[in-house]
Amino acid sequence: MVAVAGRVPAEAENLALLEIPRKTLVDRVLSRLPVRERSLADPPAGSGLLPVRGDAGLPYLGRSVQYLRWGPAELLNRYRKYGPVSFNSALGASRVMVAGPAAVDEILGRRRQDYGQGWDWFIGPFFHRGLLLLEFDEHMFHRRIMQQAFTRERLQEHLGELTGVVDQAIDGWAAAGERPVRLYPTIKELTLRIATDVFMAVDSGADRERLGKAFLQCTHAALAILRFSIPGGNWRAGLRGRKVLEEYFTRMIAAKRRAPGPDFFSALCRARTEDGAVFSDADVVNHMIFLIMAAHDTTTTTATTTAYYLGRHPQWQRRVRAEALALHAELDGAPPTIADLDRLTDLDLVIRESLRLVPPVPGLVRRAVRDTQVAGHFVPAGTQVDVAYGVNHMLPELWSRPELFDPERFAEPRREDRSHRLAWLPFGAGAHKCIGMHFGTFEVKTVLAAMLRDYDWRVPDDYLLPWGYSTIPFPRDGAPVLLRRR
Repeated sequence: MVAVAGRVPAEAENLALLEIPRKTLVDRVLSRLPVRERSLADPPAGSGLLPVRGDAGLPYLGRSVQYLRWGPAELLNRYRKYGPVSFNSALGASRVMVAGPAAVDEILGRRRQDYGQGWDWFIGPFFHRGLLLLEFDEHMFHRRIMQQAFTRERLQEHLGELTGVVDQAIDGWAAAGERPVRLYPTIKELTLRIATDVFMAVDSGADRERLGKAFLQCTHAALAILRFSIPGGNWRAGLRGRKVLEEYFTRMIAAKRRAPGPDFFSALCRARTEDGAVFSDADVVNHMIFLIMAAHDTTTTTATTTAYYLGRHPQWQRRVRAEALALHAELDGAPPTIADLDRLTDLDLVIRESLRLVPPVPGLVRRAVRDTQVAGHFVPAGTQVDVAYGVNHMLPELWSRPELFDPERFAEPRREDRSHRLAWLPFGAGAHKCIGMHFGTFEVKTVLAAMLRDYDWRVPDDYLLPWGYSTIPFPRDGAPVLLRRR
């Protein structure tokens, strides 16, 4: 646990998300590294455009170490220093960061045809041709087919099975008394179980363990700094994991097409548009591998973040528990419907505020497909562009006291998320908005409601969760809490 002296005041609780810390030796050393200011490229003569300015950082590493250490505070620092468009580099690649509602709107709205997807550099070898890695017309074609697996009716079909898996797993977390539990790995084990049961309908425990390990190898490899294959390295393990997943899904497709079940795998195999378009076998394999990664990693971070804030704010924990218990008593053992989960309005406020403070995917990655511009700055073709919409979540011009945990900001009549249509973007925006955001929200609500019914939990007054950052934020210490069965 990361401890600070005494009770942490509310205004300091999230300070590390907004301001670069200086307390540890590592932070002080990183803060004192020399700045290597430079421009990305000279604008064309007579264009009237400005060059993108910023800090190239360390040779090869660029400013990637600072981001891995400080996450949103590093991005906010760049935004304050250089404005909505800035240059940086990471792992040998030149990059442009775009933040603030107006500049983000240019990338995702007015100039979206100038920017294709840029995720291949990060996750392409392990999540090849997943939905997020397609672009323009091909992306929309695949999204139209996939949407048939995410209709409200299909999500309702999955909800009963999801509830059963969650209730059984959470019931076994702790017996009588109070014991320390690391939330992040505990919830991650549960979301992997949900992914294999609800998304894939895997019956065998051995298969579940093997496939879960393969998914973890892929996600760990996507976060690796050493981005080449060496014995014992994450990159090589990720390539092996990808092969395991490809072989499993390819072997199972024929049976799924002949006798489809209620799982997402079956739904993708039989999904078709009104004009009869369907996925090929290769498409199903690629989309399933990507969906499983997206389904468990982002949900794990969101559920962990929400549970952490409920542990720090017992008044909110009591409030949402009362709501969850009342619904549970009303259902009298029946699984909830989507409409029932929608009635957990206080829990929804807490989840929304947790997503504001720690969005599981704090930005999108784009690539300029032609010479273009953003906010009056020249962006040459081929440039990697990081759309850091998580910065918008912390801007005082959009949110009152953004450093505070304040779920009521999402309630009527305040609705601060309506200060700008791009103020709150935890699921992305535009054509690539998360297709599974509704199921993910139902999953988080189901997990938290079950936790609240069975347990209460707390964190010490002097504890602040130490976030680590990569493609998806994660607690560096696993997010320990003291869990007590009710």
